[in-house]
Amino acid sequence: MATSTQLFFFLPAISFLPLIASSSYPYSIPQTTKNLVLNTIDSCWRANSNWASYRQALADCAVGFGKDAIGGKYGAIYKVTDASDDPVNPKPGTLRYGVVQTRPLWIIFAKDMVIRLKNELIVNSYKTIDGRGANVEIAYGPCITIQGVNHVIIHGISIHDCKPGKSGMVRSSSDHVGHRLGSDGDAISIFGSSNVWVDHCFLARSADGLIDIIHSSTSITISNNYFTQHDKVMLLGHSDQYKEDKIMKVTIAFNHFASGLYERMPRVRFGYAHVVNNRYDGWKMYAIGGSAEPTILSEGNYYIAPSNPSGKQVTKRIAKKDWKNWKWRTYKDAFVNGAYFVPSGYGTCAPYYSSAQAFVAASASLVPALTIHAGPLSCIVGKVC
Repeated sequence: MATSTQLFFFLPAISFLPLIASSSYPYSIPQTTKNLVLNTIDSCWRANSNWASYRQALADCAVGFGKDAIGGKYGAIYKVTDASDDPVNPKPGTLRYGVVQTRPLWIIFAKDMVIRLKNELIVNSYKTIDGRGANVEIAYGPCITIQGVNHVIIHGISIHDCKPGKSGMVRSSSDHVGHRLGSDGDAISIFGSSNVWVDHCFLARSADGLIDIIHSSTSITISNNYFTQHDKVMLLGHSDQYKEDKIMKVTIAFNHFASGLYERMPRVRFGYAHVVNNRYDGWKMYAIGGSAEPTILSEGNYYIAPSNPSGKQVTKRIAKKDWKNWKWRTYKDAFVNGAYFVPSGYGTCAPYYSSAQAFVAASASLVPALTIHAGPLSCIVGKVC
């Protein structure tokens, strides 16, 4: 396998690809070009040096359960020029002003910025937050809430050191301001929402979870993200009593679960999780966990166990009884340094994707290369990302 230096070095070698004359890419870039290895999402767009002129074509590139998330694909481009924040009366040019609009918008950034939100950022339907071309951080305050909406894409943002939100008035749309009781301090909270895609983000060190997907949220893909330095990483399902989460379907693909993580990568309740082609650099407690009879397919992942001899098991069931009937399967995973997965249950664990959602999992041996650029990419206009 090529080294990481070789993989990065050969990226410019494919910049000769022709410019695109439509809003969608009419070709499929090969997954492997010389020593560059691209996963099935990145191969859709990263090798096009003219990506900045066709930003909204990114919406065609998701796979898995969040494939249909279109974000602001059919809306105007909105440019964030001002890093300030007003939770009630946001100014034009700020991020909050863009995300609360009722019309579809594809939101980009004019420059590098650190956005310190004064209260939770409530994102409306049909929005894309696209950080490509700038170094954008949402940090040191409350972070992102996706509640009761659909068709949201978040791409290429660093979200870290998130704090709980305050009780108070917060605008959720251009024509509605409501009283909020305060947010928990998640980096991204997805509550009662569908068709959501979170891709190529950096997430770390928040007061609660990094990503929570709860209250009947479904049709979601979490991909190409870099997670680090956190305890409770990702929760799927509100509680062991909230059976409405049975409809939840989430794809977790091509992420890098890096150093300093304890648990919940993810923890699942009731619903279905396809955990595929992710890299795990150890864990303090466990990697894959759950309660309340979830179904989990672990496929083609690269699990590196921690050095602690009592912490080699990938899985943890938080249960009093009957866990042996839960459908948890490992398929073509790679286990390093003594890692092992305890399967359970009977019958198929297949995700039953639609033809549009379906993709072929790569060999686990390729995962270190496929996840090497997890997190925000250094995209420069006129060059491949």
